Amino acid sequence: MKKYDVTALGELLIDFTASGASKQNNPMFEANPGGAPCNVLAMLSKLGHKTSFVGKVGKDAFGTQLKDAITEVGIDASFLRMDENVHTTLAFVQTMPDGDRDFSFYRNPGADMMLTEDEVPTDAIAESKIFHYGTLSMTHEGVRKATKKAIAAAEEAGVLLSFDPNLRPPLWDSMDDAKEQVLYGLAHCNILKISDNEIQWLTGEEDFTKGVEWIKSRFENITLILVSMGREGSRAYYNGRIVEVLPFIQESTIETTGAGDTFGACVLHYVCNNGLTDLTDENLTDMLTFANAAASIVTTRKGALRVMPTEEEVRALMATR
Repeated sequence: MKKYDVTALGELLIDFTASGASKQNNPMFEANPGGAPCNVLAMLSKLGHKTSFVGKVGKDAFGTQLKDAITEVGIDASFLRMDENVHTTLAFVQTMPDGDRDFSFYRNPGADMMLTEDEVPTDAIAESKIFHYGTLSMTHEGVRKATKKAIAAAEEAGVLLSFDPNLRPPLWDSMDDAKEQVLYGLAHCNILKISDNEIQWLTGEEDFTKGVEWIKSRFENITLILVSMGREGSRAYYNGRIVEVLPFIQESTIETTGAGDTFGACVLHYVCNNGLTDLTDENLTDMLTFANAAASIVTTRKGALRVMPTEEEVRALMATR
């Protein structure tokens, strides 16, 4: 028995989301806990899994808020470091008319960048069923080394590796640097969750299936590839087969923050419970339907980490189809 179902490494930050205007007509923002890896863990914790997070925040008011928030939702914060010299990373999120988002980061530097190799808990990673990572922890040399040490520890222990590029162009010196690290992530994962725009950027293929073929021809280590396609739904590519499931569109959608993370978490939930071998088309359909429904619910709520749906809520939405 492993101590953790899923351990994730990466960014934990404050997402400032628009929250109306003051009496002086100044824009107001709500300080929501955020960061893709912890959004994933929050959904997994909501579904009853044992989770832990590896990362760093500032030893400041926002850092304390974030530590309290992840603890509150059931994520083990034992491996969350607090930096006395660098402040917690901040992101201002602007929601576009179509519900998509634009990010402005205050991270030069930010505490999440300051995680070091020595601070990586290799024993805890080895005691996990799945290790999950992205690329925000690969933008700078120090935290990149920490991420690669964690990946190596997971591989050595036979842990399944899950990768979500979660590309944020403003955080990279160049998109060539970004591509190099995405390719590194692909070379080491068993499960890949990638968005429609990311696969087109990476492979140069407009057709998602051709993009997946581009990836599979280079990285045979990837067993399961999930492509999230927003309002078009999602696809699973597994053992040469393709399964596609339509989304759950809701009129009450207000923003898409955390939707992809929720989707990815539900995929890991399925893998934790059912493994990664001998999955049928019916299995993959069940997995995608649950993941699409959960992601849809999150789009109706502000923030992500603290508002993940329960399994009962997800099943209720699924029952409407």
